[in-house]
Amino acid sequence: MHKVILIDDEPLARQLLKSLFKAHDQFEVVAECGDGFEGFKSIQEQNPALIFLDVQMPKLNGFEMLELLDEAPAVVFTTAFDEYAMKAFDAHAIDYLLKPVTKERFDKAIDKFLLQADKELNNIKELASENIYGGYQQRLVVKDNGLIRIIPASEIHYIEASDDYIKIHTADRHFLKKATLSATEKALDPKQFIRVHRSYIAPVNQLVRIEPYEKDSHLAILQCGAKIAVSKSGMEKLKTNLGW
Repeated sequence: MHKVILIDDEPLARQLLKSLFKAHDQFEVVAECGDGFEGFKSIQEQNPALIFLDVQMPKLNGFEMLELLDEAPAVVFTTAFDEYAMKAFDAHAIDYLLKPVTKERFDKAIDKFLLQADKELNNIKELASENIYGGYQQRLVVKDNGLIRIIPASEIHYIEASDDYIKIHTADRHFLKKATLSATEKALDPKQFIRVHRSYIAPVNQLVRIEPYEKDSHLAILQCGAKIAVSKSGMEKLKTNLGW
């Protein structure tokens, strides 16, 4: 028996999916959730094999919810918009269903899941830092002492590499997130955030001035008072971005 969780802020959409599962007795719908926070909690409690996940939801969208999971179940995305399909498949989704979901497309998604389950049970999927706002993240979501914190991009002072984590520096403190600086760089808007060094990403709006440091390197002075290294390639990115 495969456990399933339905995560969608539209009750009618969840009701439709639940009715479609009646023809598949090898599945059990163990929870229905109306937003990403509820979905995250239910996944931790129920450990489902499969989730049907809406993209656009209040509080926490589908991609952000998946990003919080250390081990993600198989995912079928459900949405009224086709513009997120590439991001969904980049996240190794089983399928991507447009609303209203038809029985034919639903059955095909179930067949895809069963085929994958036969090949590799409990396959673990990692969601890359993607977001639905114009292709770039406008906020970063982190787990902090058991709490979920949403950090708007506008509140980030700079981001620093720290082994297998990144440090997101804000006015109050820094937050650790398990991610690479490279993946974070790709997720953020390059017009707003620049990889100035192999260890640092800086928001353009935090830059005060650039000072020479050593041969072919500089220091970026930020509004928050921090001084971070700028490599030769980072300097070229700054010149291009700022039109120097």
